[in-house]
Amino acid sequence: MIFQKYGCLTVNHEPTCFDEALMTKDEDIERASRSLKAMSHPLRLKILCILGDREISVQEIVDQVGTSQSNISQHLGILRDKGILATRKDANRVYYRVGDSRTLRLISMMQEVFCRS
Repeated sequence: MIFQKYGCLTVNHEPTCFDEALMTKDEDIERASRSLKAMSHPLRLKILCILGDREISVQEIVDQVGTSQSNISQHLGILRDKGILATRKDANRVYYRVGDSRTLRLISMMQEVFCRS
């Protein structure tokens, strides 16, 4: 890959500099496209903003989002199937967290830009 300095911005109150990486592998481009498409739905973006770097139960997500559990579960399933979220089961509760450090960095940036009021 070819790198050049792209710029800096503040993420979670920390200055962060980014390199512009030219993606040249088709599988990287496809993976990025699938992930961004899955995250682009308004409800899924809201779920990701709520999760951030925490692990939260489905019921807590339902309570914070304010829609039905079946609707939330459907969207969580899409994010999980695309490799964006990971799960942990504890008795009869399922907990979700962002499962990939690269995605977590992206979500942190999205929170800084879109989720803070």
